[in-house]
Amino acid sequence: MKLFFGEINNGKAIINDDEQQHIVKVLRMKDGEEIHVTDGKGNVASGKLVIEGKKAHIEVSEIKTNTLDFNPKLHIAIAPTKNIDRIEFFVEKAVEMGISEITILQTEKTERKNISIDKLRKQAIAASKQSLRFHFPVVNDLIKLPDFLKNINPEQTFVAHCNENLERMELKNIPHLDNITFLIGPEGDFSDKEIHLLAEKGIKAVSLGNQRLRTETAGVFVASWNYLNLK
Repeated sequence: MKLFFGEINNGKAIINDDEQQHIVKVLRMKDGEEIHVTDGKGNVASGKLVIEGKKAHIEVSEIKTNTLDFNPKLHIAIAPTKNIDRIEFFVEKAVEMGISEITILQTEKTERKNISIDKLRKQAIAASKQSLRFHFPVVNDLIKLPDFLKNINPEQTFVAHCNENLERMELKNIPHLDNITFLIGPEGDFSDKEIHLLAEKGIKAVSLGNQRLRTETAGVFVASWNYLNLK
């Protein structure tokens, strides 16, 4: 399947401008090839490719709406790494494994303050197309931890931290939930103040095993755990 991003409205599909350039200039596709266009909201159009100069269109033969999304829905809120390539790696792999939402957290120990969220969103779209997803994940703007905690449901929220002196449940003991939010701390972990704040909010701590994982590895680990539980 050759999947591209675009808009779908009133029985018509329009291929995104950047995607059109990719089709014509990079892929050098030909008239009549079978393609699919999704809006990333669960809708997908199928049909034949039409090339007109530098423009690419789809001659729609079928549109499917409200395709099923993954369940459970996983939201990972993760602190950015100093080396941005590592958080980009996390985004790509987590999207391929069905994550529904990503939030970039600013914590007390977060060294990187400037993040190109638009770039991460483009990577999320690319990974979605690569893995043939019709529901693209939401990538939220950078937000400070206390502000993020104002809008969470503690019954569905968990945190992975490295403080062995505090009680932490095993990942396998998390009950089945339709929506799960997981917090992953920065290099150097959450501060003691932040860990106590999370506990005060009723957020349960989870151990990811005996090894100390890097930030992006912990994020991918949680995404893969959820992937195994997808329906």
